[in-house]
Amino acid sequence: PNLTIQGVMTIGAPGDYSCFDALVECRSKVAEVLGVDAEKDLELSMGMSGDFEEAIARGATSVRVGSTIFGARDYTKKS
Repeated sequence: PNLTIQGVMTIGAPGDYSCFDALVECRSKVAEVLGVDAEKDLELSMGMSGDFEEAIARGATSVRVGSTIFGARDYTKKS
């Protein structure tokens, strides 16, 4: 009762864009169950620095491009 669904999100495997298509379908099903308009009422968050252009082409309304802006993360352990 206190939870509002704002959209759906995926992080796909590098080079595998099928997850984008699956998320578009998932959003449609979620919208149907909720009785809302998929494109108007639910965000579609998919795509990162390496594949955001493909995600946008497939309907993304939100992308994550931090590595493009700030550079790759350094995961080495610091002593």
